[in-house]
Amino acid sequence: MVALAEALMQAGCDEVGLSDTTGYANPAQVKDLVRRVRAAVGEHALSGLHLHNTRGLGLANVIAGLEVDIHTFDSSLAGLGGCPFAPGASGNIVTEDLVFMLEAMGLRTGIQLEKLLAVRRILRDALPGEELYGFTPDAGLPLGFIQESK
Repeated sequence: MVALAEALMQAGCDEVGLSDTTGYANPAQVKDLVRRVRAAVGEHALSGLHLHNTRGLGLANVIAGLEVDIHTFDSSLAGLGGCPFAPGASGNIVTEDLVFMLEAMGLRTGIQLEKLLAVRRILRDALPGEELYGFTPDAGLPLGFIQESK
């Protein structure tokens, strides 16, 4: 990975990204790889991660990314998506769960959770046979939860 990132930068890329498309990474691996790639290509050249939740570690890997100063994370509404080349790999990190976690931690996303959940309902109605993922939509927002960035 590090050699590939270096080669991309030498070929003229402005930045590189890291992806755990199969969802097999754990937080220690995420932090280690971010540190090694940044050491090779510079702090400015790596700012985002693309993570999946196959083994339930997607949000934990976001926390790991935050700990090494990553601030851009890919996610998808209802976790839709996946990797056709990785049988059994689940979809992307669920945007609804990611936004709730970050907001509950005091990190402002600029995304209004109530509106995001309303959009999910539109998606559910538009794709009645599609499996939708996420815990926040099923459990609802905690009693007394007030999103400060409204």
